[in-house]
Amino acid sequence: MQQTEGSLEKLKIIAYKDENFGSQIGEYPVQVNPEKYTHDHKTSFTNKKSTETSGVTTKYVAISPEAVKFDLYFDVTGVIGGITSIADAIQQFKDLVYTYNGSIHSPNYLKLLWGSLIFKCRLTSLNIEYTLFKPSGIPLRAKAGVSFEEYISPEELARRANKSSPDLSHVRLIRAGDTLPLLCHNIYGDSKYYLQVAHVNGLTDFRNLQVGTRIEFPPLAD
Repeated sequence: MQQTEGSLEKLKIIAYKDENFGSQIGEYPVQVNPEKYTHDHKTSFTNKKSTETSGVTTKYVAISPEAVKFDLYFDVTGVIGGITSIADAIQQFKDLVYTYNGSIHSPNYLKLLWGSLIFKCRLTSLNIEYTLFKPSGIPLRAKAGVSFEEYISPEELARRANKSSPDLSHVRLIRAGDTLPLLCHNIYGDSKYYLQVAHVNGLTDFRNLQVGTRIEFPPLAD
């Protein structure tokens, strides 16, 4: 379990009832900081056949939401103070991060704050392992493995959108050295669409593009 010099900064898990994180409804005071956490990043690609080779190539799809995972400890053996009942502490934690909130029709929005970590998220996984018991069976120690997925609002998703997406319309002004197959490759990820683009723009001689010509690249059909 983590030890630091000077004043110990505890991990804060703050709950909100709105996706803008403006209406705080509670905070869970962790008994002890995690020993470590992992911060996962993932990019999605799809395999796409190439017209120029016998294999496949990968085409970018999206950056997936980030994820943070760590373990939390609950202890009433006297080694660590702060709680008197494992069951009560875990229920308090679940009420804040896991339990369905009827006023927003989902569990709460969460923000993790610890050092340089500022993470807006929702809980995606909670696994509780009880590791020590009284003779009566009452737990004295437990470990909760938790996973959180980044929450991104629709507005933020729009801001993060790849502006060169093939699902959007694009306009280019021809510069020296440009060719229609090359521009199609840059925009669509495949040069094979050059004939369709030539047809859309009414080009009869796509091999000799005039510098300054305005070319429209329409969205790809599904």
